[in-house]
Amino acid sequence: MSPMKISTDNGVKYWRSLDQLAETPEFKKILDNEFPENPPGIAGGALSRRKFLALMGASIAFAGLAGCQRPVEKIVPYVKAPENITPGNSLFYASAMPFGLSAYGIVVESRVGRPTKIEGNINHRLTKGKSGALIQASILNLYDPDRSGALRNKAQEASWSEFVSFYQELQKTFIESQGRGLAILSSSFASPTLFRLYEEFTAAFPEAQWAVYEPVSDENIYDGIKAISGQNIYPVYDYSKADIVVSLDSDFLYAESDEISAVRGFAEARSLKTENDTMNRLYVVENMYSTTGAMSDHRLRLPSSHVAPFALEIAKELRNQGLEIPIPNVRLDGFDRDAHQKWIQAIAKDLKKHKGKSLIVAGKRQPPYLHALAAVMNHGLGNTNNSVRYVSLKDALPPSLSSLNRLVESIDNGKIQTLIIMDGNPVYNALVDMDFAAKLAKVKNTVHFSSHVDETSRQTTWHIPAAHYLESWGDVRSNDGVRSVVQPLIEPLFNGVMRAQLLNLIVTGKDENAHDIVRKTWKSIFPELDFEKKWRKTLNSGVCEENLYESEEVGFNSENLGNLSKSLNIENLSKDALEITFAADASVFDGRYANNGWLQETPDPISKLAWDNPALISLNTAKELGLKNEDMVSLTCRGRSLELPVWIMPGQADNTIAVSLGYGRTSAGRVGNNVGFNAYLLRQTSAKDFAHGAAVKATGKRYKLANTQNHGSMEGRALVREAPLTEYQSHPHFAAEMVEHPPLESLWKEHPYDEGNQWGMTIDLNACTGCNACMIACQSENNIPIVGKEQVSKGREMSWIRLDRYFSGDLQNPEMVYQPVTCVHCEMAPCEQVCPVAATVHDEEGLNVMVYNRCIGTRYCANNCPYKVRRFNFFNFTKDYPHVFQMAQNPDVSVRSRGVMEKCTFCTQRINQAKVKAKKEGRELADSEILTACQQSCPADAIRFGNMLDKNSNVSKSKMNNRNYAMLGELNLKPRITYLAKIRNPNPDLADTKSQI
Repeated sequence: MSPMKISTDNGVKYWRSLDQLAETPEFKKILDNEFPENPPGIAGGALSRRKFLALMGASIAFAGLAGCQRPVEKIVPYVKAPENITPGNSLFYASAMPFGLSAYGIVVESRVGRPTKIEGNINHRLTKGKSGALIQASILNLYDPDRSGALRNKAQEASWSEFVSFYQELQKTFIESQGRGLAILSSSFASPTLFRLYEEFTAAFPEAQWAVYEPVSDENIYDGIKAISGQNIYPVYDYSKADIVVSLDSDFLYAESDEISAVRGFAEARSLKTENDTMNRLYVVENMYSTTGAMSDHRLRLPSSHVAPFALEIAKELRNQGLEIPIPNVRLDGFDRDAHQKWIQAIAKDLKKHKGKSLIVAGKRQPPYLHALAAVMNHGLGNTNNSVRYVSLKDALPPSLSSLNRLVESIDNGKIQTLIIMDGNPVYNALVDMDFAAKLAKVKNTVHFSSHVDETSRQTTWHIPAAHYLESWGDVRSNDGVRSVVQPLIEPLFNGVMRAQLLNLIVTGKDENAHDIVRKTWKSIFPELDFEKKWRKTLNSGVCEENLYESEEVGFNSENLGNLSKSLNIENLSKDALEITFAADASVFDGRYANNGWLQETPDPISKLAWDNPALISLNTAKELGLKNEDMVSLTCRGRSLELPVWIMPGQADNTIAVSLGYGRTSAGRVGNNVGFNAYLLRQTSAKDFAHGAAVKATGKRYKLANTQNHGSMEGRALVREAPLTEYQSHPHFAAEMVEHPPLESLWKEHPYDEGNQWGMTIDLNACTGCNACMIACQSENNIPIVGKEQVSKGREMSWIRLDRYFSGDLQNPEMVYQPVTCVHCEMAPCEQVCPVAATVHDEEGLNVMVYNRCIGTRYCANNCPYKVRRFNFFNFTKDYPHVFQMAQNPDVSVRSRGVMEKCTFCTQRINQAKVKAKKEGRELADSEILTACQQSCPADAIRFGNMLDKNSNVSKSKMNNRNYAMLGELNLKPRITYLAKIRNPNPDLADTKSQI
């Protein structure tokens, strides 16, 4: 890469990357090339069958499961049970996806006994019919061919009955010793059944140990609030009630717990129907750019260790302004208040002005002190029981690092003879100074319960394959107390054991059916006389809202803040003494989704990189260290080193480095093995969230990263349109009037689209958070293949939705905005005008449709598309699929072959299904009866779809919003997708601060 000379004087207001801003030769080459390079299969070399099979991973496994069977137990379909199964028709079942202490209500589509698609459950209070990227992608994990298919004892295949016999003999000694020498290490859970078994375990084996560990968790939140309240309580936020939100290193719109309900509430408070509406204001203080930071009205970049002292200064300012904020007089040396005086005063003033209608949230990476301080500040601002309430979690076992420390100490002292590890992967993700692999070697009997033979399974005596949650009976409880039954959609495909089944064996010594184990729990929840009725109702609806969590009365002892502040360590940072921050990855989370190709190939919302986790650094730090994008460096922290590439990230705090966890797996599976770099090798007990004293040294090597942020670039166009709230109020039609052009006239007679259904869509940029849920939902619905890092690097990704990310403003701390782009279904479609075989045509309802068997692959259509949204199959990704694959994927969507162009269809299969249903019922289609996959998943409800001729439809009302505009409307293509311009709500008191950061 040539040296980068960056200037903001080239007239570029919005820019996707530093390459674009600097107008580097590399970017100009991307811009000039209409097509990606010729594939190796055409000019020298080909994608080998072995490489392709390894790449596709679970996508191919959909096809190989010809022996799938439905569970024997009685499960209940969503709404009503059909008289029989009709091939081609879907059944829908309510269930729930467990995720630590969170639980997502879902509805699963099943085709002839095979789960094929996941949606949110409209009945569930937290999901309200919406979902996220991890939920959508979890179905691919079900069909992962690398899942463990058998029990193993000392690396030899064994049977479940052999393990049952082994444990029953072992249990006799535990009964006599009251559990002495027995230990369980589990992940956290919120489940009535599992918690019942946990209580029975502690009662039956009082001398045993039970440790709970999560590499990424809310433990800091629990510890901080408990320290000042003396209660085991947890905050539940309602963002819809907050006019002012201050985020202290909290990515609550993406990476924090219950992000779906957070997005929904935040979007509700930010919704604008007219210029007379009001909207919330968001302040974000963070180290690395986040999706929440992208939505902010004001963003301050600070090192992670400086966020807590910044919050303390806000608390002091609130107290100075007359509010009762009981905090001890603590001075945190090393923080420069004067440099941020204007921010502190402005935020405090805004919070005071909106007393009772504000909210302060701290991120899970921040220490307990900040969570305690945020609770005290919220209480003093009158937010308690308004925008935040506190609940006592029931049926839940939260993570506890101290319990893991005690377990490790007991192992070192020879006190543990049998260790059972349920779910987690501590050999891979435990804090590196624990050396957990060495600890396992000291234990006589080790058992690992997991879905894969992973890094931990290879070190244990026994391995037990875990059933996927879509194969399991179980139950969960969400953070507001809603209980749900997890019911299986299919019998275990790989001989998996259900979690409740294993834990019940450990406690009772009996091998019982998981269905009966769960029902036993629920018989204590429902009255005996009404049990069957209420049990069936719960299975049917997916929720039980009896005995929801009530708000706890809280009182805070702020004196304990002084004790918590002693754990803070603020040091001066420089290029020779950097701060490193460890973050859960946007795709693979803590590593558990490393073998999921859908997630691996979805670009990170911020960096727009796929298939890797480089070290993110600021432009200033890169200059001081003499580094460029894709330079390999040796990153050293507290005596441990890791080699990985760097990526320059606008908005990153200076003298800091951010690294994503979850990569560098060695036993994840064919998709996830040896992808990225293992940041856990730097993570230690003394600094598990962020650490000081890191050093970076260039190795002289280079490493290719799959960067998508320049793909589909369009030069010199007003694509994104936004304005501050005050400008919108004074000039409501700014978006439509932003581009001046002469009267738009067609060269030929236009076709009238004035009857029947005319489909259209709007996307509200003010609501879109860039969460990637729409991309994964589209991939799942439309059988979109994975192409791998090499192909993505060449611009050949197949996703029908491109989630563009733009920067604007100050180079060091720019604003960010997202814009989802897909085929906009132009009425005057330029792609149709150049196709020599009429493979892309218009139907009578205004859809730009593809006739796949006509397409000869000229790619003229892609060349003539100004939106750059068409995808070309450079390889035959379906060549090695067995015939049954069509039953495993969505049978209503064609699987495309090599040489065929494809793109968004507005989910035409869903349109046709709704038409058939309406015709059978003798009625017209109802508004919002048809939901596209992207629309149905979007937690921000940013997408509207429907009949544009129906003036009462949601999409028509949305298009009448004065923020509505057509991207590239000046080309007179008449796109059916239009956008609602983004509005920010800046504080006038901070109008001149951006250039000072």
